[in-house]
Amino acid sequence: MPGEIDHWSIVITRPVRRIAQAAVVTSLVAGAVGVSHLDKSVTVSVDGKTSSVHAFGGTVGDVLKKQGITVNQHDVVVPAPDAKVSDGQKIVVRYGRKLTVTVDGATRDYWTTATTVDGALQELGIRADSAKLSTSRSMTLGRQGLALSVTTPKDVVVRVDGKNLTETTTGTTVGAALKELGVSVDGNDRVAPGPARPVTKGLKIAVLRVSAKQAKSTEAIAAPVTRTNDSALYKGQSKVVTAGSDGAKVTTWAITTVDGKVESKKKLSTVVSKRPVARVVAIGTKARPAPKPQAAPAPSAGRTSGAGINLSNAAMWDRIAQCESTGNWSINTGNGYYGGLQFDIPSWNANGGSDFASRPDLASRAEQITVANRYYAKAGLGPWQCAHAA
Repeated sequence: MPGEIDHWSIVITRPVRRIAQAAVVTSLVAGAVGVSHLDKSVTVSVDGKTSSVHAFGGTVGDVLKKQGITVNQHDVVVPAPDAKVSDGQKIVVRYGRKLTVTVDGATRDYWTTATTVDGALQELGIRADSAKLSTSRSMTLGRQGLALSVTTPKDVVVRVDGKNLTETTTGTTVGAALKELGVSVDGNDRVAPGPARPVTKGLKIAVLRVSAKQAKSTEAIAAPVTRTNDSALYKGQSKVVTAGSDGAKVTTWAITTVDGKVESKKKLSTVVSKRPVARVVAIGTKARPAPKPQAAPAPSAGRTSGAGINLSNAAMWDRIAQCESTGNWSINTGNGYYGGLQFDIPSWNANGGSDFASRPDLASRAEQITVANRYYAKAGLGPWQCAHAA
């Protein structure tokens, strides 16, 4: 009607509705097909650990980034990070590890994707079949890397206990080599070169056995001699009052031997273990009586220029001589008595002493004893002051 607003109802007829529904379904199906085309099933293996993922990225790098896997120039990625990803693709990532290898003192850095020490050595071509490693061959090699020492076997010559031994060792130092070879070394022994010296091929090692010990020696202390005057004895006579005895002292030594030979000997102390006892000898001071003058003896057939030596009672005469002259058979003190048995000249000549010598002190012991035996046969021991010593 004029002046009124007309109200229109939009009615979609059934054929039109069907056309619209068909358009919507077509649009949804097309979108689903597009999404399905972008979603890919991918297997990712990182250092041998495998997982399945769904990826929408276009390249290997996109997939790894989506999974939070970061790689650098030392890592291995197969296929390459810029390669296109296809459904069912397998991506392999091997992380690089820095391996610092010291072989017999020479150090070098390597990068490897192996996950064990043994695998790394094989991958790098380091031959260490009989070598000694600082770690186990089966040890896992983490991403942080590892410092590895490799010691190859070496022939060395060891001089010890008088023998030269040629041995093979993987010891890194002289001390380690000796321990490995079973050569014991104590704190006194000397090793050349020193235990810290690195082992090289053909190295000559000397082990000197050093022994430090103490030893004692005993030495006699001679008895001192004390002489006293005795007026009861004639001049030229002596008498042992006290025999005395030697003492002893013990010395302690510090002795160092090297391979059984004495290198040094140092005195530590000396102790007197036995004190000496002095030998006391009485010396006669009494003047002898003047000898009675006697006529010179007539020549006798018994005087035969040294013949007829008679050593009877020799031990007795030795004792008397010890008392008369301290056993000095050639004594001449100028007192008128001579020789071991202290003859005066008249007595000497009267008993055939001139057969041997002009004075007793110039005759031998045997000759003086011979003359004494002649005198003894006539007068016994009376003429001798020391008859008591017989």
